[in-house]
Amino acid sequence: MNPAVGRLADVVDGARMAAGTFTAVPVRAGRLDRSVAGWAMAWAPWLGALVGLACGVIAVAGARLGLDPALAALLGVGLGALVTRGLHLDGLADVADGLGSGRRPDGALEVMRRSDIGPFGVVTLVVAVGAQTLALGQLVAASPALALTGAALAGAVGRAAVTGACLPAVPSAREEGLGAFVAGSVRLPGLALASGALLLFWLLGWFLGFPWALGGAVAAVAGLAVAAVLLRHCVRRLGGITGDVLGALAEAAGTAALVVLAAFAGRV
Repeated sequence: MNPAVGRLADVVDGARMAAGTFTAVPVRAGRLDRSVAGWAMAWAPWLGALVGLACGVIAVAGARLGLDPALAALLGVGLGALVTRGLHLDGLADVADGLGSGRRPDGALEVMRRSDIGPFGVVTLVVAVGAQTLALGQLVAASPALALTGAALAGAVGRAAVTGACLPAVPSAREEGLGAFVAGSVRLPGLALASGALLLFWLLGWFLGFPWALGGAVAAVAGLAVAAVLLRHCVRRLGGITGDVLGALAEAAGTAALVVLAAFAGRV
């Protein structure tokens, strides 16, 4: 096969894998290997932006129909959980329980494998969903344009944290599972693809003025910084990434970005 054709096939199959992994949209699976996995993780920010935009649309539409902005935002956040099958939120809760257990790596990973959710997970979910809802509601109350662009950018930032966690420097905590399959799979071309999503949805903020564009940059940096701290802690405590860790990174980074954007909404 021509190398260029082979790379294009990897990119396309990676997009399919990303859609099947990060959304509930039914897609026909293509070839699955490490190269395809790397491209799937690179497509993650683009899918995150689309999911975020859909959440923003629901929130804005609800407010236009007369709902309170916070209630409309809750419906938007609920759509995001539905579209992703709640996997990222489940990962966030599992990681909170695992890290909060205080056990050694093997014990913490065993806690994360369980299907139930403990007190650390419940509190973390309440805080995360509550922060997302109130932040998106504040954006809706400020302006539909801010809500749409902010939700899309926050979605891209959240999934970009997943891309970064799959760079070669980050190990897997287990020998099996999603984390082991995608760990270290993202290379420079994939990182460039993922960065393009952040750049595009940040540039859209310039149409709404410099304060909002500045807020977008600060939000992206803040979200990725929160994810970096959490990732470092997970590597130290668990030995590397798992599928649950990737979900937790997406939720943590996206939530932080959305909260920062809400803080800038009043300055636009």
